[in-house]
Amino acid sequence: MTDNDADLPAALERVVAAARAHLDAVRAAAGAPDDEAVWRAYVELNNASHDYDELLNDLFGEVTPWDLEIISGSDVDETFAPVGLADSEPAAEDPYPPVLSVRQRRDYRVPSVSALLRAAEAARGSAADGEPVTSVAEAVLELLQGGDGSLRMLEVPELDPLDGMVVVTEVDSPLDPDAHEHADGESPFRLADSDRTTGRLDERTPIGPE
Repeated sequence: MTDNDADLPAALERVVAAARAHLDAVRAAAGAPDDEAVWRAYVELNNASHDYDELLNDLFGEVTPWDLEIISGSDVDETFAPVGLADSEPAAEDPYPPVLSVRQRRDYRVPSVSALLRAAEAARGSAADGEPVTSVAEAVLELLQGGDGSLRMLEVPELDPLDGMVVVTEVDSPLDPDAHEHADGESPFRLADSDRTTGRLDERTPIGPE
């Protein structure tokens, strides 16, 4: 066995140790963004993997699935570092910073108004203020507020979904709910002359067996 042959298992052990250290750092960070310990462990894992790949290629002409470059010097603190780990030049102002507006419409048929009102009362549960739900609109809002606010909360037997549509538009400025009267349900969705629709997805309701 040559010296290089002996180096190969050691290089592999460094990869394994670096991978374990990276995992420990990730666990310790518990999902915190831009954690420096995670980044440093990533650099070690990257470089150990690169060295092993290079040595394997030199000895046997084989490579690993990793296509990596060494991270060293100022790259560790600047070029490759996540935001917040190092001082950096302020980003140049984007001359065209579009705001994307995603608007979704989904229609529903109400087979039984009374059943829908009961479902809304059940969704409100202990949060009820004593006032009964008396309209379809109130019932739908109660169902939305009882969950995450998405249309997924309306996937209940008391509502029969029809077709829908999603439209993506570039707008000049983001929505300001306070700029619209509470009872005005149209103006927040009205497009300005400068707004530009860039995409549309039609949602077709599957037709079940007759």
